[in-house]
Amino acid sequence: MDVKSRNYLLKNRQALEKDIKTSYIMDCMISDEVLTLEEEERVKQQNTQKEQAAMLINIILTKDNNSYRSFYNALLHEGYRDLAELLQDGIPAISSDNGKTSMDGMTSDDYFPGGVHWISVGKQDKAGLLIKLQNLCSRLEHDSTLSQRPPLNIEEAKDRLRLLMLRKYARSLLILDDIWDSWVLKAFDNQCQVLITSRDRSVTDAVSGKKYEVHVESGLAHEKGLEILSLFVNMKISELPEQANCLVRECKGSPLVISLIGALLRDFPSRWDYYLKQLQNKQFKRIRKSSSYDYEALDEAMSISVEQLNDNYKDYYKDLSILPKDVRVPTKVLCILWDMETEEVEDILQEFVNKSLLFCDHNGKSFHYYLHDLQLDFLTEKNRNQLQELHKNIVNQYKKYYKLDTPVPSQEDCMYWYNFLAYHMAGANMQKELCDLMFSLDWIKAKTELVGPAHLIHEYVEYSSVLDQKDSTVRENFQEFLSLNGHLLGRKPFPDIIQLGLCQPETSEVYQQAKLRAQRQAGAFYLEWINKKSLKNLYRLVVRPHRDAVYHACFSKDRQRIASCGADKTLQVFKAGSGERLLEINAHDDEILCCAFSADGEFVATCSADKKVKIWNSRTGQCRCVYEEHTEQVNCCQFNNRSGQYVLATCSNDTFIKLWDLNKKYCRNTMMGHVNSVNHCRFSPNDEYVASCSTDGTVKLWETRSANELKSIEIKDFFKNADEQPDDVEILVKCCSWSGNGDMILVVAKNKLLLFDVKTCVLLTQVIESHHSTIQYCDFCPGDELVAVALSHCSVELWNIKSLSKVAYCRGHMSWVHCVTFSPDGSLFLTSSDDQTVRIWETKKVCKSSDAVLKSELDVVFYNGEVMILAIYNQKHLQLINGNTDSVIMQTAAQESPISCCCLSEDLQFAAFGQESGTIKVLQLLDGKVLKSREAYRTSVQHCRFTSDCQTLISSAHDSIIQVWNWQSSECVFLRGHKEAVKDFRLLENSKLLSWSFDGTVKVWNLTTGNTEKDFACHGDAVLSCAVSPDDSKFSSTSADKTAKIWSFESSSVLHKLKGHEACVRCCTFSPNNKLLATGDDKGEIRIWDILTGALLHFCSPVTADEEPTHGGWVTDLSFSPDSKMLVSSGGFLKWWNVTTGESLQTFYTNGTNLKSIHVSPNFRMYVTVDNLGILYVLQKL
Repeated sequence: MDVKSRNYLLKNRQALEKDIKTSYIMDCMISDEVLTLEEEERVKQQNTQKEQAAMLINIILTKDNNSYRSFYNALLHEGYRDLAELLQDGIPAISSDNGKTSMDGMTSDDYFPGGVHWISVGKQDKAGLLIKLQNLCSRLEHDSTLSQRPPLNIEEAKDRLRLLMLRKYARSLLILDDIWDSWVLKAFDNQCQVLITSRDRSVTDAVSGKKYEVHVESGLAHEKGLEILSLFVNMKISELPEQANCLVRECKGSPLVISLIGALLRDFPSRWDYYLKQLQNKQFKRIRKSSSYDYEALDEAMSISVEQLNDNYKDYYKDLSILPKDVRVPTKVLCILWDMETEEVEDILQEFVNKSLLFCDHNGKSFHYYLHDLQLDFLTEKNRNQLQELHKNIVNQYKKYYKLDTPVPSQEDCMYWYNFLAYHMAGANMQKELCDLMFSLDWIKAKTELVGPAHLIHEYVEYSSVLDQKDSTVRENFQEFLSLNGHLLGRKPFPDIIQLGLCQPETSEVYQQAKLRAQRQAGAFYLEWINKKSLKNLYRLVVRPHRDAVYHACFSKDRQRIASCGADKTLQVFKAGSGERLLEINAHDDEILCCAFSADGEFVATCSADKKVKIWNSRTGQCRCVYEEHTEQVNCCQFNNRSGQYVLATCSNDTFIKLWDLNKKYCRNTMMGHVNSVNHCRFSPNDEYVASCSTDGTVKLWETRSANELKSIEIKDFFKNADEQPDDVEILVKCCSWSGNGDMILVVAKNKLLLFDVKTCVLLTQVIESHHSTIQYCDFCPGDELVAVALSHCSVELWNIKSLSKVAYCRGHMSWVHCVTFSPDGSLFLTSSDDQTVRIWETKKVCKSSDAVLKSELDVVFYNGEVMILAIYNQKHLQLINGNTDSVIMQTAAQESPISCCCLSEDLQFAAFGQESGTIKVLQLLDGKVLKSREAYRTSVQHCRFTSDCQTLISSAHDSIIQVWNWQSSECVFLRGHKEAVKDFRLLENSKLLSWSFDGTVKVWNLTTGNTEKDFACHGDAVLSCAVSPDDSKFSSTSADKTAKIWSFESSSVLHKLKGHEACVRCCTFSPNNKLLATGDDKGEIRIWDILTGALLHFCSPVTADEEPTHGGWVTDLSFSPDSKMLVSSGGFLKWWNVTTGESLQTFYTNGTNLKSIHVSPNFRMYVTVDNLGILYVLQKL
């Protein structure tokens, strides 16, 4: 390295080590081949970011000038422009031995040793772009010894392409022909150099790195055309005949046409006059007038080229008219089409290649062929009347070759048929064949396993006119099935598509086909969800636009578009009707907390934790301006309501509200008055006022024009403690919403909705939600009666604010709901959540729905073939449900305190329940009449169970005492001995009770005397579960200390300590044959142990680096089959296992997650559980 360069590195070393993150910088340097993978590993082994930077600089100092240049360029590429400027004057000169820049005589291989890779892009939607990326990755991976499945989404494809360019095709050039949209270009933004052609120069604004613009004329210059022609015919330009000038002029500067004519002349050197005459005299129809290419000249040249083929070859070339654009077609596809051997097909195709009528890629083992899109357009137009027959022919040849089979991934033509068989069937208008294909669960499974569901959903829409010729219902069934289950179809291992189909409505063609398939598969394990009729999907559309939590979403004024933002730092704009993505912008350097459309929909504003506010063109994605006056994170942004006037309000943790005029580059007004973070702000409907909500416990109203504070409401005054004194807890006011006429304002704080009169600041009314939930957001429906409320427990409620009645309860999100917003006309509302989805709901449909929600605590009795379920309904009612018929047999009146637990007597005569108030009640199931009531605890009752004679009720709460209550005689025995809260208990024979506690002990009690008979100090941490062996001689305990133990009742000693779990062991169960113990932990792992030896026999759910935990988290419950050969487990969903092999037999995906328990019938054919959305599942083995 030059001394000057070295000195600049040493001089600025401290600044570099302080700021740079080495990961992507090293990627750039590896791509430039100045840094090795071993050196990269040395850097990564350093403990801190600063130490990694120091190691990288040490390595660079040992290298040559190229490493300095590469490091400088990497700093620019990754946005460290200020640091790059420090090194700029130290860049070493590039020179050769003679002192000149050494570029003369270099080939593209010298400049781009990784090769030049061309892809024609064009106008694409998301599914189309994914196909392009999959094809490119397939081409680049073709020589690789590793066979990989195609990427399932654009992000995965982008990462795959980046790694290929970095590791396998370093210093290559990627040519992207005909880019229309910036979001498309972003998918190719990786570590290689990119050359693009485009009509819109702004498409490059969305990507980083240096950009060089080259103005391209409409065609080749005359001299360049002569040069290309001379290369084809192997003559000097000066030696070309005089006809050459006329030919180039007739070609009108089109490179492709000149190439075609040149290829013909190379084969027939004496035909200069003939080809010139053909061009001058033939009047060909223009293919497409609006094209940027010179189609007229191409049409002429193509006709001449094809005319030179013999008749047989002309027919073969005509068959290529139906090939999809920009797709490399394997030789085998054409072997099937023409029913020929590979060598014969290759000879024919080589003839086309020689005449520049076809292009060939030779990827190591095989040949792939393709037509330039201009050639394909020509063929399509020329053979338009025969296209249907040509498509029909290729479909028939496919059917003849594969008969009833389907291609397998190891075959080179596999991906072609999965991607384009439906395209050919639709082109042939083969309605029956297309329906048979696309309405087949086998095809859906095979295709989605290979390429994911996006392409298939795209085909349902694209070919709907063919599929719907008789009726659209079936197509809609399958399209909805894929749309609602697409997130599951991307899982590993791939879910059982028949089981997913069985969860569809019974009227659906998907369900009927799945049921038929399940019944035909002897020995297979499938489940029928027998009470699914009660469940209705109330959402109209579910979109997963982000890769992390979605913090905010909103409609445009015309209701056609939705903007969303979140933790992944992107702004997304998509169609409200279909979810089709219109814009994706990497908008900020930190989480984006809010977004808003301008009144006319022309702009979208975003604000972020990076302290910036940005304004974007909502059509092009171009950034119009950036505001950086806030000094802390900006929490909310809101445009005014009048079209044509662009005023934006923002609020921040810096305590200020600011007003911005889009026509100016600075703040118009700053509103000062809050003393803590400002969380939310909104314009009044007439734009005269701005309301703001703050962590300081106030809502303030400001005059827009003067920025003066008009009113301040102390929200803390409306939160009182038991002594009617203001609560000492900080009152964080989260958001507000104006009524349509501007007379009222709705305010949210903690679990309350407060409605105020704007003029008097008087509280008009309030709604108090359960103390278990926090209100995250609220929005007034334009009609002023309905209010939507987003809650922290995954749900949304609609309230009639005049009658103070809840009119709808919306469940479907899997995590916190951050935002709820009505469309301008109130007919729709949308919600956004931590679960990465935006859901669109129909207001009228939701308001007509039932708001039934069950708690996860329930009891089940399997009695004479019937499944009787006692469940807590909407917190304050108890329901007895017949699981076989899904009918409610009995429902109690609303209780004064929420119900926390419940149980049934074995004879189904009585039920009991505990309440959060500490009260326990026993009722008669026949009429729901309360027979006895007892104020047993000061805290919420956690568990209650009847003894076998139904005379006694045992209960526990959030304390260390178990109560044994003979409810008929009113006598009560207190079991005291545990030092911390009782986790749970279970009945033993001979009036004994086993209990376990957070104090780490397990105790055996005599229920008659209340005395402790045995005391086991089991664990050093909380005991989370216990199970008793079938012969009653042993019990097992599991703990938060990550161990399980097997104990002897007789000797009171531990028989085996079971180690190996890497998380809390939450559940356990013995097998009925008394040989096995199963344990499950919080990592999603299940282990099967030998009771006799304590040896580990199987892992039922291994967790690998590539897969998520089997249960998406905790394993909460386990149960063996009577023959001890099967095991069912609950967690994020339900799974069934083969105990002998440890292999999964089936998975049932619930709508929600966090299943607390699974109730299993004695014959192992019925299963009952409830998810965190309150949905009941009664499952029956088919």
